[in-house]
Amino acid sequence: MTSPLPALKERVRAAQSSTGTGEAVFATVVLFTLFAGEFWRNLISWPGYFVLAAVLAVGSALLLVRARPAFRWRKTPKTLVLFLALAIVSIAWSAYPGASALGVVAQLATTLAGLFLGLRLGWAGLLSALSSAFRWILGLSLLFEFVVAVFVRQPVLPLTPAEAVPSGPLPQAFYWSRGLLFHGGPLQGIVGNSNLLAMIALLAIIVFGIQFADRTIRRGSAATWLVIAVLTLVLTRSATVIAATLATLVVLGFALWTRRVGPRRRTPVYVVAIVAVAAVIALVSVFASRIPALFGKSEDLTGRLDIWDKVIGLAQQRPVFGWGWVSYWAPWVKPFDGLATRNGVEYLQAHNAWLDVWLQLGIVGLVVFILLVLSTFGRSWFLAVDRPRAGIADDRAYSATTLLPLLLLAALIAQSFAESRLLIEGGWALLVALAISTKRFDPVAS
Repeated sequence: MTSPLPALKERVRAAQSSTGTGEAVFATVVLFTLFAGEFWRNLISWPGYFVLAAVLAVGSALLLVRARPAFRWRKTPKTLVLFLALAIVSIAWSAYPGASALGVVAQLATTLAGLFLGLRLGWAGLLSALSSAFRWILGLSLLFEFVVAVFVRQPVLPLTPAEAVPSGPLPQAFYWSRGLLFHGGPLQGIVGNSNLLAMIALLAIIVFGIQFADRTIRRGSAATWLVIAVLTLVLTRSATVIAATLATLVVLGFALWTRRVGPRRRTPVYVVAIVAVAAVIALVSVFASRIPALFGKSEDLTGRLDIWDKVIGLAQQRPVFGWGWVSYWAPWVKPFDGLATRNGVEYLQAHNAWLDVWLQLGIVGLVVFILLVLSTFGRSWFLAVDRPRAGIADDRAYSATTLLPLLLLAALIAQSFAESRLLIEGGWALLVALAISTKRFDPVAS
């Protein structure tokens, strides 16, 4: 029997060649910036970051226009269009129209990046660009933490103007790095936040694992970076991402089981999945007060319960259409001014994507967002468990690559219950890319 490996490598090379070296490099820079935005903001400040983000957004738009991807309404995720339209028109009823306008601009700029990734790269190109971006982030993060621990030997603040740093003792969240590499962490890396670095490490594990399984790069290289990603995840000591990792592993297990039994014997798989979900919900409801201790968290989930309570209270004041879209919370306007402050740190998100959407776009926006995520997850699921289509003849060759959208989305969804990153930067761009790709490149999608 002929090995599928040469054919697979040839397809990957063809995909990368069709994208172009320049576009591949640009895609890596875009993904690096989307997932490591804090690195740029800590290094060149917010104004410098805005300039960089604008350049990348314009570049994404120009590449899309130059490529002129065929527009097919049937292959366009309607829920994505509806969600963006709702965010735009929410400026009309927003309690903070100026901040909403800025938030909509940021959302559309991020969407442009997601469209570029979804329409121009293809699965092989997206896998390669994610791999390159994550290797840079993880590599620079470990190098940065090593330099701080060995040479600086004290916590490091962002390279921001002195007047931006308050006087007196500073909360730990203010530091870019606390130099804890040789103390077992938690590491913050170049992104300056252990939870963000942990999530990047989890996504990197998915990407490197798929590359290792499909041998799209040398197995030694894939294995090395896989070990680095796992080590980084462990050293971040992020409870939320550990939970997301477990959830992603469960999804992977069910996907592999579904593949194994074939399309005619899937009923038991789905029954077990439904029972498992119901059991988890029941256990969480009964033992909610004890679960945080299992992950080393306080009973208030590091202040999240208080933030969620405040967000729910505000959302109930404008339940149908919300307060108006704003993306990142704008701390200079009500009701966000001082809304989520803990230990001297003002947080600019609800720490729950679903509550954030309800707060900003009401029940209407939440329903649209749920449909967007569920429809994308559904297409990703069947892409992962059914025989590959779109002209791919050898299902063995692409068996691991077809898991990419499902596992990425599973990790993002799991994170969304403790963070709002699914709505901004890398989380939103990746959701857009997956929504577009799973719809456009699946010939049986409606």
